[in-house]
Amino acid sequence: MRELMPSTVTGAVFEAVTDRARPLLTYYGTGAPGAGPDMPTQRVGLSGATLENWSAKIANYLRDEAGLLPGDTVAVDLPEHWQSAATLLGAWWAGLRVALPGDTGDARVVFTTADRLDDHPEAEELIAVPLDPFGGRVPGLPAFAGDFGDTVRPHGDRFSPSGAGPLALGELGVADVLARAAAAAETAGITAGMRVLSTRPWRTDDGVVDHLLAPLLAGAALVWADPVAGLDLPAIAETEKTGLTLG
Repeated sequence: MRELMPSTVTGAVFEAVTDRARPLLTYYGTGAPGAGPDMPTQRVGLSGATLENWSAKIANYLRDEAGLLPGDTVAVDLPEHWQSAATLLGAWWAGLRVALPGDTGDARVVFTTADRLDDHPEAEELIAVPLDPFGGRVPGLPAFAGDFGDTVRPHGDRFSPSGAGPLALGELGVADVLARAAAAAETAGITAGMRVLSTRPWRTDDGVVDHLLAPLLAGAALVWADPVAGLDLPAIAETEKTGLTLG
């Protein structure tokens, strides 16, 4: 269920989607942090409806199973990936404060990769994210960690938000995030209906706002390509029919 007013960052993102059947986020990369061009390339395209459904599952898990309340903190220690974007949107939809790498100490739930589980000993819940094209399972997990697919997939793909805490991202509130994203979109020349190809990173607060949220909140579709994967960007631009390339 969509919010009548965008009281959360995610509510504002989906309010900007005019056609939920059209591609909203497309990911090109290996799914492996820092992997080079020898790794097989993933291409995963999510429509507005599909991204909304994944975000709803994550929001439902965080509120109904993990028991987080608006204003609590969730950490997203993940590289750029479609699953990372869905996790961020799910957390914001649940009204939570998102902490990115370097700011995860008070997070009750942490989403991270299997090789970084030991970096978060204080977390109440650790969720290992496979960075898999289809959200598959993470093999060989220790008993103290949950699997992203097993944990998130069973939850409903509709979500009714119950408000937001004072902070959405680091020390930024929802209004701050929306204003900064709008300014970033204007600076980059991003407009509604545009398809944007980007290699710009979003593992920092500024990067998430400027390089992930700015296109989505402007009503544009984002095609994100991993800059270290050795991809043919002009070919991707032609295939995806993008009108703007940011790198």
